[in-house]
Amino acid sequence: MASSRSFAPARGGEALAARYAGIRGATEALCAPLSADDCQAQSMPDASPVKWHLAHTSWFFETFVLEASLPGYRPFQPAFRVLFNSYYHAVGAQHPRPQRGLLTRPTLEEVFTYRAHVDRAVHAVIDGGADARCGEVIELGLQHEQQHQELILTDVKHLLSCNPLRPAYREQVAATPGAPAPLRWESHPEGLRWIGHAGIGFCFDNEQPRHRVFVDAFEIASRLITNLEFLAFIEDGGYRRPELWLSDGWSTMQASGWQAPLYWEQGDGAWWVMTLAGMRRLPLDAPVCHVSFYEADAFARWAGARLPRESEWEVAAAGAPAGGNFVESGQLQPAPARGDGIVQLFGDVWEWTQSPYTAYPGYRAAAGALGEYNGKFMCNQFVLRGGSCVTPAEHVRATYRNFFPAGARWQFSGIRLAR
Repeated sequence: MASSRSFAPARGGEALAARYAGIRGATEALCAPLSADDCQAQSMPDASPVKWHLAHTSWFFETFVLEASLPGYRPFQPAFRVLFNSYYHAVGAQHPRPQRGLLTRPTLEEVFTYRAHVDRAVHAVIDGGADARCGEVIELGLQHEQQHQELILTDVKHLLSCNPLRPAYREQVAATPGAPAPLRWESHPEGLRWIGHAGIGFCFDNEQPRHRVFVDAFEIASRLITNLEFLAFIEDGGYRRPELWLSDGWSTMQASGWQAPLYWEQGDGAWWVMTLAGMRRLPLDAPVCHVSFYEADAFARWAGARLPRESEWEVAAAGAPAGGNFVESGQLQPAPARGDGIVQLFGDVWEWTQSPYTAYPGYRAAAGALGEYNGKFMCNQFVLRGGSCVTPAEHVRATYRNFFPAGARWQFSGIRLAR
């Protein structure tokens, strides 16, 4: 997920220290419902154990803040430099990703001790008067940690879904009842538009530079596609009709045996879905979730529409308040659409676009290891926009570019149509 040429507002030491403590504490709070066994297991190569997430986010601060800012700093455990390096080749070797679940040592308790050690040292750096560059790297580390907060929940959901007991991460928070808003089309005229981040506030380097694009006239759906609408696609043979699918999507779907979105199951004459609160009856009015780019594209063809380009999505979202169903709501699953106008642009589910993840005109990755954060993934990925129900609310904005391979389904990803 989303390098580092970050642009953060200046923060005083006290404000930065409070922000650091709050975000680090929020990560650990996510672990409260989990056992040590839950934190150890890895359900697939694309997911990581919670214990690894806890250690890796601390490794980030130790490697890029402490080693650069504290002369003579001695790492907590030199072996962690390899064990908890994700993909930073400029830093050194990495433990193989598919084998992260085999790291029974260090223990979860030792990882929390590591986090506390790093926290004390980072607070010492902040209290000593971190310079502007150090402050930017700390901010990047906090944004990185928020990405891993989301990954903790997506990875835990996949892990628990593999257990025949279908255990719950925690009890469900009731959603506000009511029918979803009807789907309408919002029109936008053709013309030159500006996209990309500008002005004050943090952004990742892949959101830069701000630039002009010509956008043809288009319409975008006022809300996300619901489970009920996707169920109609299934019942109309959507997974059996090759004319609806991209060639690679058809091959992937058949090889993987997909017949419905991830976590859907049939039983007792009804559809059920695995949630972070365990198995539940499929909520027909909620947004469809855990679909790949291939499934989203096939549904759009079936519906006589298409997926939006990321420039269209950003034009539609420009000026809209970045409010919605985020992790702070406690629901931890998509909620039905509410309100007038265009809704659900932020929160609920990451929205697939038809745009490949590539560099904006004039983009340059940052120098050094932090330049590996985003730029080297600009191949074989598609852009998603808007955040999800497990994203921290302050973490997203209209210019935020998430990206995943076309076949990824374990993220909270869904569908908005355009035409």
